Amino acid sequence: MATKAQLDVEGTPVEVRNLDKVLYPKVGFTKANVIDYYTRISPHLLPHLKNRPITLKRYPDGVTGFFFYEKQCPPHRPSWVKTTDVPKSDGSQIHYCVIDALPALVWAANLADLELHTFLHKAPALGRPTALAFDLDPGPPAEIVHCCQVGLWLKAVFDALGLKSFPKTSGSKGLQVYVPLNTPVTYERTKAFARAVAELLERRSPDAVVSKMQKALRRGKVFVDWSQNDEHKTTVNVYSLRAKDRPTVSTPVTWAEVAAVQKAKNGRALFFEAGDVLKRVGKIGDLFASVLTLKQKLPALSALKM
Repeated sequence: MATKAQLDVEGTPVEVRNLDKVLYPKVGFTKANVIDYYTRISPHLLPHLKNRPITLKRYPDGVTGFFFYEKQCPPHRPSWVKTTDVPKSDGSQIHYCVIDALPALVWAANLADLELHTFLHKAPALGRPTALAFDLDPGPPAEIVHCCQVGLWLKAVFDALGLKSFPKTSGSKGLQVYVPLNTPVTYERTKAFARAVAELLERRSPDAVVSKMQKALRRGKVFVDWSQNDEHKTTVNVYSLRAKDRPTVSTPVTWAEVAAVQKAKNGRALFFEAGDVLKRVGKIGDLFASVLTLKQKLPALSALKM
């Protein structure tokens, strides 16, 4: 029989079930541990979730079981879980959850929503991305060390354009780079610009970088995925757990850390689990805070003719 309990989360009663259920069998990480992590990281995580439609990625039987994406916010949600309407191409709407407060985050964690996947825009400005995003995905035998090299090349491109960029681990096998904008722009412009950047890196280093989608082309190279810059795409949110053998986290890192890993040719330093991340933010705070506030204008495509 399912065990139930009620938690007082900032004055809001949140019903939870099966807190002792093991969701990461390899290390015995339970649903209670997931809720505890998300509760403790919430001061840094919630600002990145605010007003963003979110797709729930649920693992009811843990990371070794089946999973499913849930775009439509469940009808059984409590009244205090906010939603926002996102139109579909057929004229209907999807009511996405918006995780703006800790009770809603605990509620989602109780549903075994291990991974948090958000859009690059905020409601109600659904057509305005707040950042450029690049997902650096290594094709074996390439791995995260190779992503670090490509990330540094990507940084150099944006440095030359006078734009600041911010790296984070994917929590899986790769690296992601965000360029905050927080100024009026469209997905049509950001997607075209991101693609042009990826193609520029491929022209400069064709043996190491691929910008095309075909998986057959990725072996031994790093795919610079520019397609995330799309109003229909979601990306794993910073500080989200990942559904791997261990409770790894998509973690903000410094460019100095990226350069050190590339120099040492040892990617282990860029894999962080939940406990590691809580210690990091306790020492250095949120390295991604500027992604929410820094205002930068997207250059014209002609600026990439370098």
